[in-house]
Amino acid sequence: MQRTTVSVPFMLLGILFNVCLVAANLLETKVIQFAGVTATAGLIVFPVSYIINDCIAEVWGFKKARLIIWSGFAFAQIATALPAAPYWNGEEAFNFVFGLAPRIAIASLLAFLVGSFLNAYVMSKMKLVSQGKNFSLRAVLSTLVGES
Repeated sequence: MQRTTVSVPFMLLGILFNVCLVAANLLETKVIQFAGVTATAGLIVFPVSYIINDCIAEVWGFKKARLIIWSGFAFAQIATALPAAPYWNGEEAFNFVFGLAPRIAIASLLAFLVGSFLNAYVMSKMKLVSQGKNFSLRAVLSTLVGES
C-alpha cells in the first residue's frame, strides 16, 4: 500500500482555495459596474482560485488539484445541507447567499466543476508538453480555458 504525505504548503493552498470559493459566493450577490461593464463582485476573487489551482497542479499534479476541487464542492454542499440550529434566525440570509435558487446553484456548481477540472487538466498537460517551462504562460492559458 502506497503511503502519501500531505505537505503544509499543499494544505495552506487548499485552505486558501476554499476561502476564495466562499468569498466568491459571498461577493456574487453584489452587482457592480466599472467602466461601463456590469458584473458580479465575485468576479474579483474567483480567478484567484484558478491561480491557486494552477499552482497545485504545477507542484503536486492533476490528482491533487482534483482533490482540492472536490473538497471545495463538498464543503459547500455539506454546509448548505446541514440543518440550522432551531434558535438561529439567519437561515433565510444564508440560503440567499449560498443557495439563491436551485437552478443557479446547479449551474454554478457545474460551471465550477467543469472550469476547475479543465483548468487543472490543461495546466498538467501543458506542463508535460513544455517540459515544465513557461509556468506563467501555462497559467494564463489554462485559466482562459477554465473560465471560458
